[in-house]
Amino acid sequence: MLLHLLTPSSVAPARPSPRRPCAAAAVTVRCASSSAASPSSSSAAAVAAAGQQVANVHSYGTVDFERRPALRWSSLYRRVAVGNGGRPVGRILADWDEGERRLDKWELCRIAKELRKFRRFNLALQVYDWMTERRDRFPLSASDMAIQLDLVAKVRGVPDAEEYFEKLPDPLKDKRTYGSLLNVYAQAKMKEKTENTFELMRKKGFATDTLPFNVLMNFYVDIEEPEKASTVTDEMKKRNVAFDVCTYNIWIRSCAAMKDADGMERVFNEMIADESVVSNWTTYTTLASMHIKFENFEKAEECLKEAEKRTTGRDKKCFHFLITLYSHLQKKEEVYRIWNRYKATFHTIHNLGYQEVLSALVRLGDIEGAELLYEEWASKSSSYDPKTMNILLAWYSREGFVVKAEQTLNRFVEKGGNPKPNTWEILATAYLKNNQLSEALSSMEKAAAVTSASKWRPRLTNVETLLAYFKDKNDTESANRLMSVLESRGCAENEEYKSLINTYAFAAA
Repeated sequence: MLLHLLTPSSVAPARPSPRRPCAAAAVTVRCASSSAASPSSSSAAAVAAAGQQVANVHSYGTVDFERRPALRWSSLYRRVAVGNGGRPVGRILADWDEGERRLDKWELCRIAKELRKFRRFNLALQVYDWMTERRDRFPLSASDMAIQLDLVAKVRGVPDAEEYFEKLPDPLKDKRTYGSLLNVYAQAKMKEKTENTFELMRKKGFATDTLPFNVLMNFYVDIEEPEKASTVTDEMKKRNVAFDVCTYNIWIRSCAAMKDADGMERVFNEMIADESVVSNWTTYTTLASMHIKFENFEKAEECLKEAEKRTTGRDKKCFHFLITLYSHLQKKEEVYRIWNRYKATFHTIHNLGYQEVLSALVRLGDIEGAELLYEEWASKSSSYDPKTMNILLAWYSREGFVVKAEQTLNRFVEKGGNPKPNTWEILATAYLKNNQLSEALSSMEKAAAVTSASKWRPRLTNVETLLAYFKDKNDTESANRLMSVLESRGCAENEEYKSLINTYAFAAA
């Protein structure tokens, strides 16, 4: 959400250009003009010796290096992203470092940045962990620590992130790492720790930039206390902290959360009057989404047209928002128009792009179009992300098309896709709707058996349906199998699950 603002855009120093040896410049070989006499044998020998000297200079590898095809960071990124045979990231990096070319910090930070962009947080963290183990080669700055702290929270949880922060040397506990910790607490919706960390940043003189105020404003909107966002903007004005586009966008959202349409317009007009801020597509998509909530559909469409004018050929996110918001306006022709423009703008369409359009078409009820798009994705994709397939699978499940759901999942597995736990539960839900309880239980067991960092837990409604059925049929064996699923996912100690288990107490027998 706000992570891309947590640190300067330059995580590491710019990658230096390869240096070319200049020793050859010291050797000058003069060729005789056509009018000159033929060189004597001694002068010919001198020329030959000079030529050999040039050859010796270039034999250090300069010519070979220049002829060798460049090994770009993206080549290594692809190996890391696809897993390269299921090997750990550290092993992939070590093999590359030893066998291909010695890695530098710029490449590794660039790879981690790309992984974060596509929400591959676990892989990005492994890249940073690998660098951390080699700090003599890769000295990490406070900005690097801020990124790593955020990744630890996303992958391992808030307690591990807190421990990571506590172990940082005092010089690295600056506004960047404190800002990252603030964002961790805010995203976890931990009110007391968020407010206490912000107050500590105030006392240390770290609350002088826009970012921590934006995090706090966004936090209040997320915890449904939007009225407090204006108190934050009041403090910013008092302290002469400059607003940015993000500040205004969050402020607009807070007005919308309070159903204050006039307030939205007032904040927007204040932003237009602020000469230090230039409104971009995010402002207009934010306004459009709020107008959709207020059912001001005409105003929403006007905002989307303004957002379109501000799109660039470098930002795919704008296209994602346009597609989603036009689908909420039930503008199917606009969704297809933006999608065609998207494909014409970018040579490569990643999984996320297909996911946005698939979701939009399902929302519009254009299932035929969604199925054609899914086939297009399946024929082109080299990375079978189950999130893409889950969109269509979930619709089949809701509508009771069990056979289609089974066929879609089977084909996905045949092509090399690896279903996630929620994929199997989507299928289990379809089975439950079709009263195929045995098949539903088997799907839940497959979900629990998936080895991943997923924190998946079965839906309470599905667990209750199965427990009630097994109790009614006095099917202790199946009930115990379900209990094994719950225990394997750490549900047995959760109060909500414990309540269900106690209600159907025979399942524990």
